[in-house]
Amino acid sequence: MKTEQHSAPSGSAFQSVKEIEAATRTRMEKALTDLQHEMASIRTGRATLSLLDHIRVDYYGTPTPLNQVANLHVPEPNMITLQPWDVSQIGLIEKAIRVSDLGLNPSNDGKLIRLPIPPLTEDRRKDLAKKLHAVAEHHRVSVRNIRRDGNEAVKKLAKDKKINEDDDKKAHDDIQKLTDGYMAKIDSAAKTKEKEILELR
Repeated sequence: MKTEQHSAPSGSAFQSVKEIEAATRTRMEKALTDLQHEMASIRTGRATLSLLDHIRVDYYGTPTPLNQVANLHVPEPNMITLQPWDVSQIGLIEKAIRVSDLGLNPSNDGKLIRLPIPPLTEDRRKDLAKKLHAVAEHHRVSVRNIRRDGNEAVKKLAKDKKINEDDDKKAHDDIQKLTDGYMAKIDSAAKTKEKEILELR
């Protein structure tokens, strides 16, 4: 799991509370977007193309996303098909899926790769739910770190006498409200995904 810092401008770069709050919001939004992207690649019992987003094929020496080497389709709820644009790459594409952490078993007829999505066992669902919790917690930590950076930037403005005590307090309160809002969005997204994982079809 990559550690996403959502890079912070140095505290001295800010001239106003408004700038700090805008930068804090942008970084928290990026953390939420990253979470949604990472959650999309966690399996549920249903076939979705986003499952394959993180798989790369060694295409002539370049790690390349599957959707750039093949047409991907979901012809039925428990099947994904991949039609390579260059059939000589079919073995490499199949291998990339096999060695991924998805635990799926592709087969091909020389032109088309079929990827059945078997129902999840109860143990597998629990493992995926644990993975989801870890991913969500990682992004909660990111949001808390962004809050800390915002608060430190506000403290610097106060120290440099660019804002008064009331502005300082209000800015800290506003950053906390922003943090609470993004924490709630992370919790809600994780809860929805967990329901999809644990839902028996």
